[in-house]
Amino acid sequence: MSIRFGVSPIAWINDDMPELGGDTPLSTVLSDTRDLGFTGIELGGRFPRDPAALRDLLGSYDLDLVGGWYSGNLLAQDAAAEIAALQPHLALLKALGTNVFVFAETSNAIHCRKEIPLNDTPSLSEAEWKQFGTRLTEVSDYLKSQSMRMAYHHHLGTVVERPADLDAFLRHTGPSVGLTVDTGHAVLGGVDPLALLRDHPERVAHVHCKDYRKDVFARVRETGMSFLDGVLAGMFTVPGDGGTDFTAVMKVLAEIGYQGWVIVEAEQDPAIAPPAEYGRIGIRTLNEAAAAAGLTVVGRAS
Repeated sequence: MSIRFGVSPIAWINDDMPELGGDTPLSTVLSDTRDLGFTGIELGGRFPRDPAALRDLLGSYDLDLVGGWYSGNLLAQDAAAEIAALQPHLALLKALGTNVFVFAETSNAIHCRKEIPLNDTPSLSEAEWKQFGTRLTEVSDYLKSQSMRMAYHHHLGTVVERPADLDAFLRHTGPSVGLTVDTGHAVLGGVDPLALLRDHPERVAHVHCKDYRKDVFARVRETGMSFLDGVLAGMFTVPGDGGTDFTAVMKVLAEIGYQGWVIVEAEQDPAIAPPAEYGRIGIRTLNEAAAAAGLTVVGRAS
């Protein structure tokens, strides 16, 4: 079994808060990513959307594109409308040779709204879940017909945050709907990431390894801070700098036979947490955890 390590550019340039890393050149993001030993990177807001330009740019740093976040609106529109809307994103991913389509419902999400407490995360009724699940499955089946795997991203501040949300998600969606299992969002949403991986291996399409600071998150909940306030306060960090046992994560990935990308991701203020420094901690931690779990890592050594 083999995995590859990639990274999210959000540590360098935060698309949700442009003031974080907004003056960082894209060349710095890509050169750091390569030099740290990652072989892939997820799509960022500053990346060119012309397939040839993006292919040439990433190729010059010997990096592969590993999917990228897509903001869905299936609570507001039907599957046909969503399929029409996602065509440019799909075309770019296909042209760059990735088969991971990271999808998250954002029509009523609050994770980008600094004025709304994270405690006010929206939820769905059973009837709404039924409609949403049907629409999501239809979109996912379409992506499968295009040789693309939906990797739905459960996320704080969205309708798939808490254990009950994930239970409803799994009940109301078909088998083509995969998951981006994010360790940080899982733990802070009250979900055991190890159990999620172990109990639903057929749904695991993509993995984000993010660590967390429990004391900071407790303050977020207790004081009514927003998701973005929590990010600024440091509730997330890279593997090896928080409370998650990533050797246990890697052992479960080995148990379920996962073969794919494992992404280091941590939304932090780059002025406080220098991305290259923290990225080095993250990939070193995961390399050590993968070796302990008997997983083969494909790519450059860190």
